[in-house]
Amino acid sequence: MTDTPAGRIHHLLDHLHAERPDHPILHEPHGTTSVAQLVALSAQVESELRADGVGPGDRVLIVAENCAAHIALLFACSRIGAWTCGLNARLAPAEVAGFAAKADARVAYFTSGVSDAAAAHARTAGAWASVLPGLERGPVSRASQPEGGPLAERVAAAIFTSGTTGSPKGVLVSHLGLTHFARVSAASRSLTPEDRAYAFLPMTHIFGLATVLMASLQAGCGLVLRARFDLADVVHALAHEQVSNLQGPPTLFSRLLAELDRHGIRQPDAPFLRYLYTGSAPMDMALKAQVEARFGLPLHHGYGLSEYAGSLILTSQAAPRRDSAVGHLAEGAEVRIVDTQGRDLPAGERGEIWIRGPGLMPGYYRDEAATAQVMRPGGWYASGDLGRIDPADGAVFIVGRLKELIIRSGFNVYPAEVEAALNEFPAVRHAAVVGRPEADGNEQVIAYVELRAGATLDAVALDAFLRERLAPYKRPSQVVTVEALPVTPNGKVVKRRLLEMHPPEN
Repeated sequence: MTDTPAGRIHHLLDHLHAERPDHPILHEPHGTTSVAQLVALSAQVESELRADGVGPGDRVLIVAENCAAHIALLFACSRIGAWTCGLNARLAPAEVAGFAAKADARVAYFTSGVSDAAAAHARTAGAWASVLPGLERGPVSRASQPEGGPLAERVAAAIFTSGTTGSPKGVLVSHLGLTHFARVSAASRSLTPEDRAYAFLPMTHIFGLATVLMASLQAGCGLVLRARFDLADVVHALAHEQVSNLQGPPTLFSRLLAELDRHGIRQPDAPFLRYLYTGSAPMDMALKAQVEARFGLPLHHGYGLSEYAGSLILTSQAAPRRDSAVGHLAEGAEVRIVDTQGRDLPAGERGEIWIRGPGLMPGYYRDEAATAQVMRPGGWYASGDLGRIDPADGAVFIVGRLKELIIRSGFNVYPAEVEAALNEFPAVRHAAVVGRPEADGNEQVIAYVELRAGATLDAVALDAFLRERLAPYKRPSQVVTVEALPVTPNGKVVKRRLLEMHPPEN
């Protein structure tokens, strides 16, 4: 597939429409949408966009939670050649305003019908009713300048993200990256039109957009579409909505297990479930063991990021891993493990992960400086993630983030390693480890733990437990209990907020 307008994301929908127009593709609480109905919705909002003067290279801001109207908008913009700029509706007003200013959008849309948060943002913006029920639009900017040249044709979306560290950036996601990964992801899960995926992950984020939406359309897999995550609804959908694929960050599975425990459910009712996947964070082996024991299925893993339009490393459905590896390279992807000077390291050694392939972003939106900081000669992207390649079978392991690396007494402490040990302690549901700078240039290792329901933390027992598993310099100097770890709408733990929200004792 070439990176041309002929390979835009709406062609996934067109192909499915030609083959299965009456196939039910979206299953929402209020009803089902067929492929033909989704095409019709997209055509309606496309006409509205064109009437508002939206053209190739324009940006369309979408403040949204998942719904059919949001998906229709994505494909309408693709037909026009406009770029979607999705923002999760649960962002604060100041965050939405900041991203909106950076997007310089021609028009904004709000999924008010399924989201009180989106409706509130719509009121602030002075929006009015769209042609699609439950959708509001406005204002329309006549001053917005469209992008031109080859970049205008390549880009499908700008995903504004700050991740867990760093300043906000607009990641440019290409049509090629999304359509390529749609095929890779669908094949990796053996998706068919008989499958249904539980789709709560925000489609304003790459996980929901690429792995859930695009891959499902590639295969004709139905989506049990939800505006937001609700534990009781997950349990109900597994039992009654024919869900065969469940994907999400580790926090999804951790809290799902807690919900099952709360109701005394030993074996969840999930008659169609056949595939489980977690991403967005290193694999927690304790959680993996618990999930696999409860569901009787392997918990698959992978490595992806917004800058690559999905995952570039995946575990094999045919050969599930028994360790924490993220798997092997997907089709077209390339990886290097390098030292601080950019020199390749031997297999088995830890270093920064550099990546290259068809999913790699063209750059950050209107931010040449940020793009230059991460791009390396030869078209390589320096991810900031730390990993190693197993010399035995070539599997890739993620060991942490370069910016999260803690230097304690001259030794490197990888938070993921400490978190894995904490998560094995019986009272701990989920842990996050951060470094706190000290006056002498050293760093303290601070752990934050979310406890299991009804559990209390026995500090003496935990200390003895960690002494058997971690070297002295790796053991936390303080362990702070929290009711719940702060997470993004995508379920990733926001470590930078922990020290602010829950300062450790001096």
